[in-house]
Amino acid sequence: MDDESAVLAANDAFYVAFATGDIEAMGRLWADRPQVSCVHPGWAPLFGRAEVMASWRAVLAKPPAVTVDEARVALHGTAAVVLCRERIGKASLSASNVLVRTADGWKIVHHQSGPMAPQEQTALVLH
Repeated sequence: MDDESAVLAANDAFYVAFATGDIEAMGRLWADRPQVSCVHPGWAPLFGRAEVMASWRAVLAKPPAVTVDEARVALHGTAAVVLCRERIGKASLSASNVLVRTADGWKIVHHQSGPMAPQEQTALVLH
């Protein structure tokens, strides 16, 4: 499997764990490093594996119906950024997932998502 496909597979596995509330799978997807980070919508930034995994235990205790689309990968050697859109209920969130290549495959070191402006609003800015 090439790097881009492997990164997308890891990203997909992240959203399966998210949607199903599988904290064990979520833990295996994150890098086993103390300096991972996460910013959930509306939350203060979280830093450190213990803090990040505690946040996922809280979120996954009652997992939302989440789907993801429009995933795009930017490879940077042993690091990758996935930009995608999360859909939680009727909300659309812009998300970024940063992964690093490890001996055990691609692992997440940072996740961030936040609300997207309505498409009409962003179209005004871009034109």
